[in-house]
This record gives sequence, C-alpha cells and structure tokens, in this order.
Amino acid sequence: MDNEVVDATRRIVVVGTSGSGKSTLARRISHRLDIPHIELDAIHHQPNWTPMSAPDFQAAVAERIAQDAWVVDGNYRNKLGDLVWQRADTVVWFDLPRWRVMRQIIGRTVGRALTGRELWNGNRERWREMISLDPARSVIMWAWTTHANNRASYLAAQADPIFADLSFVRVGSHREAAAFLDGLGGRAASSPRK
Repeated sequence: MDNEVVDATRRIVVVGTSGSGKSTLARRISHRLDIPHIELDAIHHQPNWTPMSAPDFQAAVAERIAQDAWVVDGNYRNKLGDLVWQRADTVVWFDLPRWRVMRQIIGRTVGRALTGRELWNGNRERWREMISLDPARSVIMWAWTTHANNRASYLAAQADPIFADLSFVRVGSHREAAAFLDGLGGRAASSPRK
C-alpha cells in the first residue's frame, strides 16, 4: 500500500441507515487503506442484545479511536455525541434510497435468521423480532422508521459549521461506493472529496 494514499484520509466515519451497507463499505475501506475497522454495533450490543451503558460505550469507543488511523461504522451520535466525529477527518454517508435499503435489510435479516449466524457477543437475528412491527425489536422496522430522520440529520450535519473541517462524502449507490473505494487507491496527495 502506498503510504501517500493513506495519509490523505486516516480517520473515517461511515454512517447510514441500518441495512444500507455501511459495515461492508467500512470493512472494504479498512482493507483498502490497511487501517483498523471499528464496528460500533459489535461494541454496543452485549450478550442477549443488552445495550452497553452510555458511559461504558463512550469509554470503549474513545479507547479505540485514540489510534492515528481507523474506520468506524455506526450511527450512535445519540449515545456518543460528537466523540467520533471530532476525531474524524472524513464522514462517508451511505445514503441509499429507502426502497433499496429495505430490499437489502430484509434479505440480509432473513439470511441471518435462516443460518443462525452469530453477529456479535453471541447475538443472532431471531424470527420473532424480524417480523415485529416494533422498531425497538425489529431491525427491519428500525430501518424503515429511521430512514427519513437519518437523511435530515446528515444533511444538517453537512451544513453545520461545527463540522467545517470534516470532508463529507455522500454515496448514493453501490456504483458510487465502488468509485469512492477506487478513488482511495489513487488519491495520493490530493485532498479528500467533498
């Protein structure tokens, strides 16, 4: 890996509605730049889907982002505030249309429930939660109900002067995500995309 490439973007936050593909994109960025991947869901969701307390979550995340380079994925500004964003140099917002997110999250969730694949800390997708209409129980309903609010929140953050030093990259399709990844490999000394 070319050292000049990784100097351009070293601390990246990947955000987006659940099911948009942000974890997959973050893993690909991590691999491409040879930097650690920090998945906030894996820290936050303790055994039996027990959420980590806000102070413990903040401490655990602060320890991990103290490094010089990383890619973090997750939407936990309600619990973390701007902790991660203050250390970041780039925010990549995976902003897929709601229909696309729903298609992806339904397929992903059904696949996980069928295989019983462990996600984090012994947690697995369960059929009864998947078909629940309660967004607090069903990741599918969570994605549906949070999509519009996420979009409004990230649009506002892009325009907020407090984040003027951050480079925002809004990715609206898988093709744009692939182009962004390709650009990471050839950006050398150029400035991050806006």
